[in-house]
Amino acid sequence: MSERFTGSFTQQEPIPEAGIEAALRVLRHGRLHRYNTTPGEAAEAALFEEEFAEFTGAKYCLAVASGGYALGCVLRALCIGPGDRVLTNAFTLAPVPGAIAAVGAVPVFVETTEGLTIDIDDLAGKAAGAKALLLSHMRGHICDMDRLMAVCDAAGLKVVEDCAHTMGAAWNGVPSGRHGIAGCYSTQTYKHMNSGEGGLIVSDDADLMARATILSGSYMLYDRHRAAPPAEAFERVKYVTPNVSGRMDNLRAAILRPQLADLPRQCARWNALYRVLEAGLAGTPGLRLIARPVAEAYVASSFQFLLPDWPAGKVRALLSRAAARGVELKWFGADEPTGFTSRHDSWRYAPSQNLPQTDRVLAGLIDMRLPLTFSEADIALIARILREEVSAVFQSDAEAADIPAAD
Repeated sequence: MSERFTGSFTQQEPIPEAGIEAALRVLRHGRLHRYNTTPGEAAEAALFEEEFAEFTGAKYCLAVASGGYALGCVLRALCIGPGDRVLTNAFTLAPVPGAIAAVGAVPVFVETTEGLTIDIDDLAGKAAGAKALLLSHMRGHICDMDRLMAVCDAAGLKVVEDCAHTMGAAWNGVPSGRHGIAGCYSTQTYKHMNSGEGGLIVSDDADLMARATILSGSYMLYDRHRAAPPAEAFERVKYVTPNVSGRMDNLRAAILRPQLADLPRQCARWNALYRVLEAGLAGTPGLRLIARPVAEAYVASSFQFLLPDWPAGKVRALLSRAAARGVELKWFGADEPTGFTSRHDSWRYAPSQNLPQTDRVLAGLIDMRLPLTFSEADIALIARILREEVSAVFQSDAEAADIPAAD
């Protein structure tokens, strides 16, 4: 009888007890709004910003309502607007080009390498006339940030890092989010810290962060922030910056502070699961693993592999057979968007663009979550199932309709 996995790919770990207790304290006193404080009290949101700034090594930090809001807020704070060209990865998730389109700017997609990072040669060729690069470290894969920054600096491009999948990661010892002018993070349920929804912005640029703070809905209460620019930065921008409210509340900040303290341990746990799966799939016929550069200190809360040159029918057959054995895979090459998974030709608010290299990579790109509710034994079982099913489908000449589901 074939082995079958019975775990859930969408079940997260519970909020730690320290987070639950902190949330209960906020609920008991009722001051959920970040600016609703008693004399001498520091709000949970302000404390969380201070702690996250220290974690990343940034001068300033702002907690907001979501990772997507963080992206749009930074673009607005950079004064990017209608008609401006903003470069971004062709391989990313919809909130990234969505943030560009939402401020009236034009998303310009950059090709993807087989390492699942932005193609820096293609970036260099498209940089002329662009205002910024919204760089997505998609699924936790970090490109050569030293080379990328050299290209962007030479072209005068402001770099905003989307670090939704790289909280706690680094390139050459520099934390993700600290290479460009700003870094944006997410605390949505499937990210490295879980508050349901939430986001963070870090930067060393005082004027940018003053604008972002007022944009987020601080009114004239910005002096209650603890990881904020000095008062003179707000004086320069407070009368000309609109309020586009998107604050984080004290309840979510209270839940997140204990998770931040535990984040290094959690990152190590994800990476241990990743290594078990990587070892279990190494050498599988028809399957290519993603090489991780030595300079990349990754946080692997998901796993990707390539099925090079597989026809669509065989990919669909693999997804079906794996699902029949309890393993949930996502495919970025499908013609129609499914759930969180979509590709550049699905985002029709952006101009249609010819991206043959990206299309070739996505056609064989398979994605899988690695929740911390899984044990290393669970991951080893998943690896055995995938190895068997990939080998079976790869060696078959049949298309999806002709391949029976696994037992």
